[in-house]
Amino acid sequence: MKRIVLALAIVATAFGGAVSAQKTTDLKTGGGGSPHVRTEWTIDGGNLSIEYGRPSLKGRTPGKDIDPYEGREWRTGADAATTLTTSKALMFGSLHVPAGTYTLYTIPTGGTWHLVVSKKTGQWGIPYPKGEDLGRAPMTLGKAPAAAEQLTFSIDDTPAGATLHIDWGTTRASIPFTIG
Repeated sequence: MKRIVLALAIVATAFGGAVSAQKTTDLKTGGGGSPHVRTEWTIDGGNLSIEYGRPSLKGRTPGKDIDPYEGREWRTGADAATTLTTSKALMFGSLHVPAGTYTLYTIPTGGTWHLVVSKKTGQWGIPYPKGEDLGRAPMTLGKAPAAAEQLTFSIDDTPAGATLHIDWGTTRASIPFTIG
């Protein structure tokens, strides 16, 4: 069975099809005590990874007892800033993200969040690096398919590209993107 799946993946790749894989690696626990992970995907021939700290709710409510705070840039994770690395250019709406490494923040505002892609990398998650934005793009809010005790980034492959999801508690912030 494994040979058949591998053969199909090789054929799909050879003919330009979208092959999506996800691999999550546990990293060292951060200085603040939250576990850290790097999750990697291969989508439409592009390799993407997001490395982030996973804060837990521990009975707290996001936006009330714990980040994110309404209308302010949020590091969207714990401890060190959340890092996105991509081998191919991405398009989040009208925001063009060239291949490379970036820091991700979000701005929770009312019924919409904004994804912030920062050119500054390698920093602690706070303070927010003003003046370093590559750009911002609106996200949509919805209900997470299952309550997430720990902050979770995921990517779903779609016929038009992919969708980035950020789940925490019962909230899901999502943004579609294309690759290439």
